[in-house]
Amino acid sequence: MTTRRDFLKTSSLLSASAVVPTFLARSAMAVPNAASSGAKDTILVIVQLTGGNDGLNTVIPFKDERYAQYRPTLKVPVDRIRKIDDSIGLHPSLEGFSSLLEDKALTIVQGVGYPNPSQSHFRSMDIWQAASTKETLNEGWLGKALRSMNCPAFHVPRDNETAPLALAGSPVRVPSIASLAEFQLKLTAASGADKSQQKDVIAPATGDKPALLDFVSKTALNTYASSEKLQELGRNYVPKSPYPNNNALANRLKLCAQLIDAGIGARIFYVSIDGFDTHANQGGVQGAHANLLTQVSSAIAAFYKDLSARGHRDRLMVMTFSEFGRRAKENGSRGTDHGSGAPLFLVGGGCKPGLVGEHPSLEHLEMGNLKHAIDFRDVYASILDRWLGVDSKTVLEGDVKPLDLWA
Repeated sequence: MTTRRDFLKTSSLLSASAVVPTFLARSAMAVPNAASSGAKDTILVIVQLTGGNDGLNTVIPFKDERYAQYRPTLKVPVDRIRKIDDSIGLHPSLEGFSSLLEDKALTIVQGVGYPNPSQSHFRSMDIWQAASTKETLNEGWLGKALRSMNCPAFHVPRDNETAPLALAGSPVRVPSIASLAEFQLKLTAASGADKSQQKDVIAPATGDKPALLDFVSKTALNTYASSEKLQELGRNYVPKSPYPNNNALANRLKLCAQLIDAGIGARIFYVSIDGFDTHANQGGVQGAHANLLTQVSSAIAAFYKDLSARGHRDRLMVMTFSEFGRRAKENGSRGTDHGSGAPLFLVGGGCKPGLVGEHPSLEHLEMGNLKHAIDFRDVYASILDRWLGVDSKTVLEGDVKPLDLWA
């Protein structure tokens, strides 16, 4: 016969499995202790620039006279550009990235794309996230990588944003979590007395081990302990470097920093920022695109500096990407249309600083687009092999050529 205490045990475990993140509820073994090697391994944070970032006004070939010719209203004056060398520079809004370059913590991979590029937001984003041009795509490159990594991962979403295809295929569903409050262990009992008993079943005040199967008990206890630990961290976390105000991306990256510093072993984080589909009134030195670049640059720089001050500098890597770049020539609406090749940024203590690859030619365009010279899957291969410790051949298709991106 089922007793009241049996019911409390069962409902407690069901609640833990259904409410707290799956990677915590399924197995206590999935969460390394902060002192273990699994909690100190390299970390990859993906920042998706949704909408198609204009690479030509992000990394600017100011010495090429065609730049000013193609962009009569959108061009950035030479004296405002943050020069990297005598021909290439950053948009003036990328102050944070410029400081990271001085700190030897920024890699700029130029002319990244893929053959026969799609001009569709949805199709091109799927290709980048799946690392494949197959017609049907249902698994992501990070999801495949997680199969051999045996660690948690997190998606930190914008409002109502669904989990990205990039994380699909993981052996354990990757949770989307917007705040540490979502880790609260919720109990299903109706009354206060029942909730107290139910909580005591999972973690009795006496410290005695609950009378449950060892594995299930260990899982539930670890879930509860992690929940309490993370909530406490959220209340007490004080950044070592200030995050910019009124910057939603910075807030999401701050949450990533809290989860990283908690030492629960998560190694992959995924965030995004929208608004890069700048068909009209894009702006040059100022305007919509400049504001987006400010948000991205200041948020990532603050995130890097915060975690560096906490001792994570050499285990952190941030990668930005967008589904495509934009046309070389501005359109009649003082904006830019969908293009192809564009720059990709890496931020971290272990990356090779400076420019990688040549800037796409402004003379030899392809249907008005900048040609790519580096396949994005070669970047992925380098990250998988050299950073995450995952054999890229188990994740990526075809003959990929890992790049030398590390210091």
